[in-house]
Amino acid sequence: MSAMADDVADNRGRMLSPERIEFAPYWSLRLQAGIAETLGETSFSDMLSPAAALSAGYHFAPAWSVRLGVSGWQAKGAWVSPRRVYKYDFIQGNADIVMSLSNIIGGFRPDRRVDFYAFLGVGVINAFNNDEAANGLEYADQLKYLWTGHKWFVAGRAGVGADINLSRYVAFNVEVNANMMSDHFNSKRGGSVDWQFNALAGFTFKFGKGTRKVPAVYEELPPAPVAAAPVKEEPKVTPKPVEQPKPEVKVEKITENIFFLINSSKIRASQEGKVAAVVDYMKRNPGATVVVTGYADKATGTSRYNKTLSERRAKAVGDALLDAGISADRISMSGKGDSEQPFVQNDDNRVVIMIAE
Repeated sequence: MSAMADDVADNRGRMLSPERIEFAPYWSLRLQAGIAETLGETSFSDMLSPAAALSAGYHFAPAWSVRLGVSGWQAKGAWVSPRRVYKYDFIQGNADIVMSLSNIIGGFRPDRRVDFYAFLGVGVINAFNNDEAANGLEYADQLKYLWTGHKWFVAGRAGVGADINLSRYVAFNVEVNANMMSDHFNSKRGGSVDWQFNALAGFTFKFGKGTRKVPAVYEELPPAPVAAAPVKEEPKVTPKPVEQPKPEVKVEKITENIFFLINSSKIRASQEGKVAAVVDYMKRNPGATVVVTGYADKATGTSRYNKTLSERRAKAVGDALLDAGISADRISMSGKGDSEQPFVQNDDNRVVIMIAE
């Protein structure tokens, strides 16, 4: 098996990059439920209430994602003397930016069992059912910020959590977060913002593999020269010697593919031998010309930027030919951008193709 692999590598040329697994964007859906603690002037247990959340996220990079969701259920307020606790309901729309702490610190690993994350976001709250504070308490007239009906608030939020992967598509989730609202939220005047803390657990469902396989890239070897066919001698029709025509030697064209790193127009040392092969061909065939065409991969950058990048790559190769003594009138350069993709594999299209004949 090893010998067979060596033969394949020999036929393809030197390996430029091995096969690898890289990140691919995907969507997720998260369902959570738990408990909420509205910070107040009474015991911790008195201020506990139910909480739930539903969110959808788009993971656009290994360490970054965005999510939109709704959360809420119930919050509580408290009056100290006489000691009374009242509850009210709310629903909150959220927009968060999420950072994968595991991928930021440890790098992208598709087989990671636990993914820790943190997030920052904003929320818009609609609170309602404040009847216990408005009607059921004898001190309601002393609540400086008492509201009735529906009341809107803006919230800042942050939190941390973890997805414990049960399979490629399902993870058990735990999360704690803090929400900071206006001092009016609990109907009491406190001189500072109101806080609600949530401890949630649930499940995250992933839509899409989140990875893609990138095959190994090999250096393309120039085609082997084709030997001229032997010329059969014509039979003599007269005793006089007949001068045989000299066989025409056909010069085969040569093609070289110069591969570049992402967002680069610098010729790597591993590719300089291909440039040298074309220079040698041009010097051995003074009548030959070379067409230098640059490309850029479609998955990276904008069309306008990729057009400029492909022209820079073509110019870099053209300048290398000029520096080697090939005259400018024998060189034609152009850049195609990402409008044409000569290779099936995306990364292979970061290339300049030289055709000399």
